[in-house]
Amino acid sequence: MTPVHVTGPRLTLREIEPGDTDDLLAIYGDPEATRHLSFEPRTRDQVQAIVDRSIDSAKADPRTEYGLAVTRHGDHRLIGYARLATEPQQAATIGFALHPAEWGKGHGTEVVHLLSALGFNLLGLHRIWAARSPLNEASARTLLRAGMTEDGRIRDHVFVNGAWRDSITYSILEHEWVPLDGLEAGEIAEPDTTAAQFPDRTVGSDGSGEE
Repeated sequence: MTPVHVTGPRLTLREIEPGDTDDLLAIYGDPEATRHLSFEPRTRDQVQAIVDRSIDSAKADPRTEYGLAVTRHGDHRLIGYARLATEPQQAATIGFALHPAEWGKGHGTEVVHLLSALGFNLLGLHRIWAARSPLNEASARTLLRAGMTEDGRIRDHVFVNGAWRDSITYSILEHEWVPLDGLEAGEIAEPDTTAAQFPDRTVGSDGSGEE
């Protein structure tokens, strides 16, 4: 399958590579970076498993999971991790995490737009949704700025830090999405609509962060 490459005004989504482990560990191993995510800080072995799974998923046919590196233009280094996983009925869930040094720069909104471009323009999806911690107000602003609508609350959605936690959910439909100026969706293999409607993998918690 042709590698995914989605470019926005400042950021790019590219396929995960073996050399991304250390940069991803700097995010997923950081208590501050994972404070509002659906999992506790990861070990190096756990992060390596995420990298390996992301690389393997890129080879799957049909492909139902996209674990991607977030990079700045002109810099190949990973500054964030973004994920889209297809679900039945031409839908997908998205999530991402950025290094704390990249917070407050508007990168989150652009990442959501890039994931939307992947889902709507390249995969032919109808609906994309995301979830956040009830305490993560920054994520709420990010998702709303990206055009999503708050749908509601899932009670006791994830078990993290020794307790059950609710999630606030958001979604956007294909006809509601307005692309950012300067966004280029690139090209990938022709969308497999059967895979989008009937994925053979469930969505895991890794990479479904809300920051």
